Amino acid sequence: MQDSFWQKLPQPFFILAPMEAVTDIIFRHVVAEAGSPDIWFSEFTNATGWTHAGQKAIGGRLVKSIDEDPIVAQIWGGNPNDMQNLASYCRELGFYGIDINMGCPAKSAIKSGGAALIRNPELAIESIKAAKAANLPVSVKTRLGYSNISEYKNWISTLLKQDIVNLTVHLRTKKEMSKVPAHFELIDEIVKLRNEISPQTLLTINGDIKNRAHGEEIVKNHPGVNGIMIGRGIFTDPFCFRNNPKNTEKTQNDLVNLLRIHLGLFDQWQPQTGRPFETLKRFFKIYIKGFDGAKEARELLMQCKSTDEARKIIDSL
Repeated sequence: MQDSFWQKLPQPFFILAPMEAVTDIIFRHVVAEAGSPDIWFSEFTNATGWTHAGQKAIGGRLVKSIDEDPIVAQIWGGNPNDMQNLASYCRELGFYGIDINMGCPAKSAIKSGGAALIRNPELAIESIKAAKAANLPVSVKTRLGYSNISEYKNWISTLLKQDIVNLTVHLRTKKEMSKVPAHFELIDEIVKLRNEISPQTLLTINGDIKNRAHGEEIVKNHPGVNGIMIGRGIFTDPFCFRNNPKNTEKTQNDLVNLLRIHLGLFDQWQPQTGRPFETLKRFFKIYIKGFDGAKEARELLMQCKSTDEARKIIDSL
């Protein structure tokens, strides 16, 4: 395993989870304003789509800026040659590492990759080897299993034998989606597996983690965990990565100001991402909540057709 930025990170390190149509360059910069994680991940990008259709197929998912340091490209697919091609392209773009998505439960992903690789360990191994050919550190994000949590021992053991730099485990199966609580009771067993098979591989935990303080508590209670990845928690608290547990409660003004920043960043980066204004609407619930009239304000925002219209509404709050 080659030395890389992963070995130089503070521990525990914190990562913003890659989320489709959420963690693009625009929202990552919003999170940076609120409180940065230690590592950024791109949205997950399909290797076969890019190989055969180029930029048109990936819709701005790999747009990044030099201030996102370090940033890892997350890729997925079922063809090792395509994985190698996209990984090499990500190296040219200046990404610090490659993370392979082996846990996405979406129907579009499991046709050729994502969580489907849990059922095809041979292809998973070939995909890792192919990505390594780009000469960047390779990590993997996965789930406990496909249908049953009992699958985790064989599956995670298989991944740990591939000499990857970091393994992120979402503590649910593909079948469970996010409908059940994360299986925190398995963390110590997963740490034990890592220690036995590949002690040099960093271990990151994902699932139902609320904020930095919660993540630090998990690490304290489960020695051996190196990193924490937060996904849906960012929707509840966009300030969740701030290293100040005594000041986690934010006022409505703080949230509205963050929305103003989001609108400005959308205007700045939209020419490069190509994302339509409609994609902004999924974020309004993050900022406009917790006060009388919030529901009505969100309804008005959902009717907007431009950032200028949205600004007029929040100026009236």
